[in-house]
Amino acid sequence: MAADDIWILGIRMTKFGKHPDRDTIDLAAEATMAALADGGVTMGDMGILAFGNLRGPSTGQMLQKQVGQTGIPVFNVANACATGATALRTAIMAIKAGECDMGLAVGVEKLAGAGLLSGNAATSDDNVYEPSGRQGAVAALDGRIGTVTMPGVFAQVGMEYLYNHDYTGAEFELFARISQKNHAHSTLNPLAAYTMEMSLEQIMGDVMIAYPNPRSMCSANCDGAAAAVVVSGEKLRTLSAEQQARAIKVRASVLTSDPWQEACQVLRDVNTLTRAAAKQAYEAAGIGPEDLDLVELHDCFATAELVHYDNLGLCEPGGAVDLFESGATNRNGSMPVNVSGGLESKGHPIAATGIANVWEVCHHLRGEAGGRQIEGARMGLAHVIGLGSACGVHILESASV
Repeated sequence: MAADDIWILGIRMTKFGKHPDRDTIDLAAEATMAALADGGVTMGDMGILAFGNLRGPSTGQMLQKQVGQTGIPVFNVANACATGATALRTAIMAIKAGECDMGLAVGVEKLAGAGLLSGNAATSDDNVYEPSGRQGAVAALDGRIGTVTMPGVFAQVGMEYLYNHDYTGAEFELFARISQKNHAHSTLNPLAAYTMEMSLEQIMGDVMIAYPNPRSMCSANCDGAAAAVVVSGEKLRTLSAEQQARAIKVRASVLTSDPWQEACQVLRDVNTLTRAAAKQAYEAAGIGPEDLDLVELHDCFATAELVHYDNLGLCEPGGAVDLFESGATNRNGSMPVNVSGGLESKGHPIAATGIANVWEVCHHLRGEAGGRQIEGARMGLAHVIGLGSACGVHILESASV
């Protein structure tokens, strides 16, 4: 392991869902202490804390009061849905800069019943979804005149992709089958907010948020936290054989934003910055998408998953539908996607998602994913996108490679 290599030494996430009796710092502390224990280290070993929380008012300094105040620098990070990935990249960059040899990244959010943006129908029924974004006809209809709601943006993006590639099938059912896949995957993930299979009839008959995304095809508002300990290759060499064996190499850590484009002044572009991030990540890692064993991508809506197959280079340009129809993205397929259940089932506590996606990949690369384990997984990609705009991509590799 080279001196400038970066490794994930410890990583954990809380169960996503409703935690009415716990605040953000409680959840962040749980994830932090679990990640430290997973890595076999303590707060006294950390040289930096990068803390992600979008809705506030929590800060890394508040977290320190619960887990240990050691005088290290704290970076409080907010970068839309890419907040967790940005916190992780902040810790990675500090180590690469030589400021420290070990750091901690944390993401946490309380969203259960929050009705993100406004207007969601919150419910106390644990088996009913609380979708991210604003409900209502405007989200479904405003289109190119200036969509600002997330359901509207991603509804347009998915339909536009099918139109641009001459898809003539039943688009509603296509996206519903993507969602059905992810809900089936979630049944094997005990930390997911929702762990239930859903039939096509249930999905397509659910409350419509923004066509073609009904409620069960939208990411679920929930509470949760995730944390990761990162370490330099040089420092890792001084640790135990067990710590080295479980460490996961960060082959690439990339963050992008939108370049200026006339079109995205009225409809946000979720494609260009993801394509740029993926290209940079593959080049940094020295691999191609064909080398990946699994992918956790940002399926904030079922329509988003389809377009990101293409944006991440998992298929030939325009080939996202064919990739899905081939069965490749199923858990037992050649390119498993969102084995965790994705944001639609695992949940989307915004600032925690970027690290939670990395946790899922690491779990498989360590061979610790239990019933949902992708056998022989050695390389994986975690992706998040925040409309603001920001896209984070991390490529991760098993230590046994």
